[in-house]
Amino acid sequence: MIQVFNSSWALLLGMTLLMVGNGLQGSLLGVRGSAQGFSPFMMSIVMAAYFLGFIIASQMTPRMIQRVGHVRVFAALGSIVSAVLILFPALPYAPFWVAGRVVLGFAFCGLYVTAESWLNNSSTNETRGQALSLYMIVQMVGIIAAQAILNLPDQSGFLLFVIPSVLVSLAFAPILLSISPTPAFESTKRMTLGQLFQSSPLGCVGMALMGSVFAAQFGMAAVFATEAGLSLAQTSIFVAAFYTGALILQYPLGYVSDRMDRRLLISIVAGVGGAAAVVASLFSEQFLVLVGAAFMIGGAANPLYSLLIAHTNDFLEFEDMAAASAGLQFLNGVFAVMGPILTGFLMTTSGPAAFFVLIAIPMLMLMGYALWRASRRPTADDTNDYIPVMPTASMVAMGAAQDWAIETAEAEADDEEDADPASPAARPGAAG
Repeated sequence: MIQVFNSSWALLLGMTLLMVGNGLQGSLLGVRGSAQGFSPFMMSIVMAAYFLGFIIASQMTPRMIQRVGHVRVFAALGSIVSAVLILFPALPYAPFWVAGRVVLGFAFCGLYVTAESWLNNSSTNETRGQALSLYMIVQMVGIIAAQAILNLPDQSGFLLFVIPSVLVSLAFAPILLSISPTPAFESTKRMTLGQLFQSSPLGCVGMALMGSVFAAQFGMAAVFATEAGLSLAQTSIFVAAFYTGALILQYPLGYVSDRMDRRLLISIVAGVGGAAAVVASLFSEQFLVLVGAAFMIGGAANPLYSLLIAHTNDFLEFEDMAAASAGLQFLNGVFAVMGPILTGFLMTTSGPAAFFVLIAIPMLMLMGYALWRASRRPTADDTNDYIPVMPTASMVAMGAAQDWAIETAEAEADDEEDADPASPAARPGAAG
């Protein structure tokens, strides 16, 4: 791990600054939107716009990089982010905020694709898993740190928008001064959503459900806090609790997932997250309850993303994993657009506590569906290693994670063959 950090510290530092900027702008808009008189439903459209831009960029960024190169794409998108961030307080109008969030979603996705390409290219087969773990950690740390900045006094109303703009600009320096050009994007085998569902129904349904949960968590947590009357300090603690839970529980759950039926673990984790959301909806006036619930929801929602990827891989051949990851990300992204809008609509009609209702329902649905799927299909004979990936990661990080899973599985298969030449190594997906 130390060797990986020494070789990639500049890139990881740059990504930390990017995540601080992204985490701060999301919470800040949630707080400032209420001050501008935007309803929760209007803010839900603003927040959902980010995920729409993210989906668009996931399709366009590879072509942009192939055309003009990684460095130009990274610099151009970073400049756009800096400009849009400082325009939000200058143009406090709902149509601009919606358009601005689409642009931010597009630009941040492009930045992630480019930075993750450099990270993946600088990793070897032996260090890729550690690099992905460090990348996930700096993402979480960046978002958590952003919530502390939210408490800085801002008499002018512009300072807190200028800070993420400056941080994104500063992120260029360590990244652009320490990287080398990366290989061009390679096309991958395609898999239709129907084929993906046939291979892993739980993976598809789970990714769709968790898309709405994570989008509500990432986009609407600060909106809920403002509507519920929390102070700025309480809002920052509440939002940070989601990602603190994710950071602390990601690896213990990953360790357990490699040693038991993942469908049972998915059901348990989703049930705990859903129960925490139910409790928070019933006691939404108790701040400590809200913080505890946020910790458990974040600690469930983020690892569930990785658990669902690992479960899907268990029933796939190696050559299908990259195509499957693209399909899973698409499902997650589509429902991420819908999640904040549904949450905002219910918060407008039923009150702030509806924020937790829209988190509880998908999680409890996932709990029940995972248990049902466990009764319909035997577990895989051989399982792939758990891959720590954030829902905010682009297709490049997903692809790197899949590469690492394939390389690890192939190495384990080779070890089995060496130990017992008469017994052929098992393949993922053997259970069908």
